[in-house]
Amino acid sequence: MNEEISIPDEVRNHPAWLRLEDQRKWYSKKSALNQKWYKGLKLAQIVLAACIPIIALIDTSYTKFIVAIFGALIAILEGIQQLYQFHTLWTEYRSTAEHLKHEKYLFLSLSGPYRGLNQDEALPLLAERIEEHISKEHAKWIDMSIKAAPKVSQLEKPA
Repeated sequence: MNEEISIPDEVRNHPAWLRLEDQRKWYSKKSALNQKWYKGLKLAQIVLAACIPIIALIDTSYTKFIVAIFGALIAILEGIQQLYQFHTLWTEYRSTAEHLKHEKYLFLSLSGPYRGLNQDEALPLLAERIEEHISKEHAKWIDMSIKAAPKVSQLEKPA
């Protein structure tokens, strides 16, 4: 992306701008990492699954072991994906990165919620809107983590 937009030094060095850029880059990087893991795991599952019928046609004493190992690997890879939620994190982090980028351009053009404000008025609003969105994202992450965690307390019964 072309970042040749002229940004005044008082904006570039403001804590709200620094936070925006830091978080936008973090979410973009984490989105790309989770996308890489998700696609890598799915690709491995597809390849292993496609190999099973071909290997099953080979008449050797090891065929059933290889097929069983491939089947187990597919289950393990899917378990890893479910445990770490790479697909969910990829899409949610990408959404947050795009939202922050959108906020950045609204601020720079002094449009949307920043319309009619000067930069000294707009910067605190930018800080509030960034933190509000990041707090919502963090709350969603906590909720997802709690839902994904095993319900140990339900399994335990008092003696």
